[in-house]
Amino acid sequence: MTTTATTARPTATDLGQQERKVLRAIGCGLRDDEIAAALAIPEDSVAGHVARVLARLGLRDRSAAIVHAFDCGLVVPGRGPRTWAPSPVPRAAAGRAEVRQVRISVLGPLQAALDGRLLNLGHLRQQAVLAALALAAGRTVSQRELLDGIWEVEPPLTNVIPVYVYRLRKALRTGDDPGSVIEHKRCGYRLVPGAVDVDVTRWERLLADITRAERAGRAAEVLASCSRALALFRGEPLAGLPGPLAELERTRLHESRVALMQRKLTWQLRLGQHQQAIGELYALAAAHPFNEPVAALLMRALYRTGRQADALTVFERARRRLAEDLAVVPGRMLRRTYEMILHGDEAGLAGPATGPANGSLSGAVADFVPAPEPRTAAG
Repeated sequence: MTTTATTARPTATDLGQQERKVLRAIGCGLRDDEIAAALAIPEDSVAGHVARVLARLGLRDRSAAIVHAFDCGLVVPGRGPRTWAPSPVPRAAAGRAEVRQVRISVLGPLQAALDGRLLNLGHLRQQAVLAALALAAGRTVSQRELLDGIWEVEPPLTNVIPVYVYRLRKALRTGDDPGSVIEHKRCGYRLVPGAVDVDVTRWERLLADITRAERAGRAAEVLASCSRALALFRGEPLAGLPGPLAELERTRLHESRVALMQRKLTWQLRLGQHQQAIGELYALAAAHPFNEPVAALLMRALYRTGRQADALTVFERARRRLAEDLAVVPGRMLRRTYEMILHGDEAGLAGPATGPANGSLSGAVADFVPAPEPRTAAG
């Protein structure tokens, strides 16, 4: 991409020494009272300095001044003004310092908390930058990735990513070092390992634990881990955040949650907990009316609690919905479940509830999630 330099526009080098200091302070996001304290000038004179800086540089507001301060190098992302670097912490004191983690949650509206206190993360696109870093699981994310993931088309004319990162560092700081949570690498930015606890990372660890417990046939551990994992969700993941990355992650995490709910309910039926599973299965079937494995689970749970008529009603409702909305007939797995319930095939219906003898879940899941087959148009 070619750019055209505009030499006529004033830059920071055209400012006086005091005005450059004010521009650096603005770039660091300081308020008027903080600028006065940092520069040892009367607070009532700060507004005049700020107005002159904006006028001489042709900038419309303080936000534009912040971007200008970064673009011209007066402020380095994460370091504040180059002449105001904080004093280093003695090694001995650093070794004794208590490790404090920022807790970031993406499994719902984005939140960040420190010591139980919710932090102000700024406007939605700034929040989307933090979400992208949190979802990267420690990987360095380039500015190009952030721009594409948050804007995709019509990115901002100025490079706002360093500004957003700087503001987030201030919001997320755990001590005197503003760069302790987000660090700048040669290729982009990442969350410092160990400085944050992200709920999606805990979710993925629990999924791995569940898979190991399933393979070992430890049913109680599977159910407990499933419950802990599902409890991490506080609503729609990344609710309200803009950009294609947030949209894709919302879909991925939603589908992963539904899949885990099915795994949990399958294990409950396998352990004979039919009555306990029915309410959750009804809610899941209502939320996902085209999910045939869920309908089959509900039909089996109802049948095993003596409600054969209700089980057949679930099939008829699913069949009608598939025909009217998608113009297809139920798949082989749902039809098979219907036939077994209709004819009272106790042996066939007991299979998924008890599972194979070796304790693996694979045999049970195979009955609920068959291989894809051609679908036939209804009518």
